[in-house]
Amino acid sequence: MSNETVLVVGGAGYIGSHQVKMLDEQGYNVVVYDNLSKGYRDLVTVNNFIKGDLADKNTLREVFEEYDIDAVMHFAAFIEVGESVKDPAKYYRNNVVNVINLLDVMLEYNVNNFIFSSTAAVYGEPEEIPIKENQKKDPINPYGKSKFMVEQVLEDYDQGYGLKYTCFRYFNASGADESGKIGEKHNPETHLIPLVLQTALGERDEIYIFGTDYDTRDGTCIRDFVHVNDLADAHIKGLERLFSGGESEVFNLGSGEGYSVKEIIDKAIEITGINFKVVEDDRRPGDPAVLIADSSRAREILNWKPKYNLSDIIKTAWIWHKNNNDWM
Repeated sequence: MSNETVLVVGGAGYIGSHQVKMLDEQGYNVVVYDNLSKGYRDLVTVNNFIKGDLADKNTLREVFEEYDIDAVMHFAAFIEVGESVKDPAKYYRNNVVNVINLLDVMLEYNVNNFIFSSTAAVYGEPEEIPIKENQKKDPINPYGKSKFMVEQVLEDYDQGYGLKYTCFRYFNASGADESGKIGEKHNPETHLIPLVLQTALGERDEIYIFGTDYDTRDGTCIRDFVHVNDLADAHIKGLERLFSGGESEVFNLGSGEGYSVKEIIDKAIEITGINFKVVEDDRRPGDPAVLIADSSRAREILNWKPKYNLSDIIKTAWIWHKNNNDWM
């Protein structure tokens, strides 16, 4: 058990709320800071909650004054690729400028341990599969660019100020906590598994497959899905490594397995027992055929190993969506 105090920024969102719950269960003192623009207060499972924006340095300073913060975890990014193309300023302001605000306040209060949620989008079109951390970074949209900018800022803050960080590049976060009390709430929803399950529940008329002529085993895109609690476990391992004096590092987080869109749909039909309408459509621009992570560095350095398989992911998500389909 640990008694360090961790500030979780964006802790009322999907991944952040699962992180908060796991930190709390493992004995950390958890403080949540979220402006609730994308998060939900009812997903926060701890009492220390401050509604605040990262653009507001004064409120941030009040949090650091009130709590003796040992480390900060950041989950407060905007994540919708399409929106980032239409409104890049929104993404650079929140995903870059506001992170720098946070880092500067951390340095004011001598807090030098930072966990950052990055993304596989920093790679752009992959050069090879599975994707290793040292592959060329060439993001193709403002969302991916904003995340890569922060990674570069963190390198410089480490060199200039001694701020130590761990960046985790997620592939497809999915699933829900086994308690059924917290899960994925996005509005609008853009992720495949919740869209499929919403279709099974009758909340959507059909699910679309965008492209059936890719050079894959069934013609549909293949992606790497990793359970949200496996992500949270990796973050705690990364945090413990920083607390023990570890150097700054970047890790991919994925299952290392690839599942096609058709396979996800078939597995959802099997688990839910519900047939639903599937519509095959043209490819979307910018969708690579295959994205699979090489997470061997996280496995070796952090001793991290995903516990949940695809069936677990869809089963836990199904329980959550069945019990929480009245908020949309």
